[in-house]
Amino acid sequence: MIDVVVADDQELMRDGLTVIINRQEDMQVVGQATDGREAIDKVRETHPDVLLLDVRMPNLDGIAATRMLREEGFQRLAILMLTTFDLDEVVYQALRAGATGFVLKDTPREQLLQAIRASADGEAQLAPSITKRLIEQFATGPGPGIDPPQELDQLTDREHDVLLLLARGHTNTEIAGKLFLSETTVKTHVGAVLRKLQLRDRTAAAIWAYETGVVRPTPPSAADGGVRQ
Repeated sequence: MIDVVVADDQELMRDGLTVIINRQEDMQVVGQATDGREAIDKVRETHPDVLLLDVRMPNLDGIAATRMLREEGFQRLAILMLTTFDLDEVVYQALRAGATGFVLKDTPREQLLQAIRASADGEAQLAPSITKRLIEQFATGPGPGIDPPQELDQLTDREHDVLLLLARGHTNTEIAGKLFLSETTVKTHVGAVLRKLQLRDRTAAAIWAYETGVVRPTPPSAADGGVRQ
């Protein structure tokens, strides 16, 4: 059973989502919240699998609430942001704060339910190509001449290759093809990268790679530089 907390300042939206979710055999709403602070309290109280969290709410907005939950240690909690408009800067700030993905409020019912199930299984709800575009657009890397972060020394050559390709928006299937590996092996390498760098998920890894200068924005025609094959 997937436990869900719904946080939205609009009562009609909260109640509507609750009805849809509670009709499913494999999920249930275990709490509702009207703002970010209530959402944090409900998560602390119920320890849900998924938090559906409105981006804009009074008292504490969804992005700030997401950041606080991650800092508090709720790293395995899937946080799906509810939004009316998928504005690039808002999406990036939410991803940087620790959001798992996004769901538009006019998303069809079945797509919403699929997003909840996938998030509960640990899948990000934003295409890698979109994530890459957003990160390249908004991430601020270090200035020139800054040494690579020491954390890179923990990675093997192959794990480093996987990190570069992951940050450039490639899926596991694409990475497997480029590095002549099986998808299972790629998943193992991705898991090792996340563990060694102490990052929550592949989106966090991509943001980290750009903001530390490990990967820099490149023209579309540029090669996947630095990958050893």
